[in-house]
Amino acid sequence: MSRKCDCDTVEAAFRKRVDGHMNNLTKFQINRSAQEVFEAFVDPEKIGNFWFSSSSARWEEGKNITLFYDIYNAKVGITVHEIEVNKRIVFQWAGEENTVSITLNELDKASTIIEVNEEGFQENDPMLLQKMIDNKEGWVYVLSCLKGYLEHGINTLREGLVR
Repeated sequence: MSRKCDCDTVEAAFRKRVDGHMNNLTKFQINRSAQEVFEAFVDPEKIGNFWFSSSSARWEEGKNITLFYDIYNAKVGITVHEIEVNKRIVFQWAGEENTVSITLNELDKASTIIEVNEEGFQENDPMLLQKMIDNKEGWVYVLSCLKGYLEHGINTLREGLVR
């Protein structure tokens, strides 16, 4: 028996309201300490092992950072709004309203739940569903690459995404 897709129901599964804006939450368990997960993001050389090729500087509160993606000859800016060492990173994409909160919940010294919450999607955007699906796909991919890097030393996954 087939079911007709109800887009409103599907969309509701991808979002919840936060101050009138939509957000997208992605969670992963990484079998490493919160300190190792945190350093993978904020260290300009380590980030190149799972996400962007590099960043212009160590991520610190109040800093504007440029992230480089060499394979695509691309770069993007972020502003780091909040850093709580080994616990939380909050940044905003340059030129966009979306804010990303990365929260690290250390279960024990060898295991961390990472939560990436991107918010600021506009509910009345006609492309909302596609943007949220693309966003979820992106964060799942980044966190999969992070898991491969930290747990298994694989640092070549980030260049494998084809669209």
